[in-house]
Amino acid sequence: MAFGLGLLIYSGWNIWSANQNQKESLAEAKELVNPESNKNNNQQEKMSAENFTANDGDVIGMLHLPAIDGELPIVEGTSEDDLEQGVGHYSSTVLPGQGNQILLSGHRDTVFQKVGELQLGDELIVDLPYGSYTYEIAETEIVDADDTTVIRDYPEEVLTLSTCYPFGFIGNAPERYIIYAYPK
Repeated sequence: MAFGLGLLIYSGWNIWSANQNQKESLAEAKELVNPESNKNNNQQEKMSAENFTANDGDVIGMLHLPAIDGELPIVEGTSEDDLEQGVGHYSSTVLPGQGNQILLSGHRDTVFQKVGELQLGDELIVDLPYGSYTYEIAETEIVDADDTTVIRDYPEEVLTLSTCYPFGFIGNAPERYIIYAYPK
């Protein structure tokens, strides 16, 4: 019983800690993309998709999922630490406004809990310090967990969301749920 209680306390602590990290990242993201609250308005006005840079672990923006009332911080990188803060931007892909694939990943049991409720035609909005970008979901697919073919060059800009699948699976999920959305 002691082991079970210890495991329960440990799990509860991890969930609470992840929620706190995400709340802090969301507050930082809101301040970052809100020009009125940004202390460096002149610097923000000069920022563009071409000169925006970020380091792993930096909060870089927000992802809005209006259909499911989602408002999520975007963090540069996809390490476990990065994904505890919010949705991770896969660093080898571009950012909105740069004309190729943008890959955002998140855990199915934290930030992407409701992503399975999104439907074709729903909007996804990415807010970054240099602008706001709206995408429309055009396609979804389920692939093996080790399938890296979803990361590729595109002739046009595409926002790709990735999370583990099946959604209710306990443990390491064997597949990934992929959403493709194009600029609206």
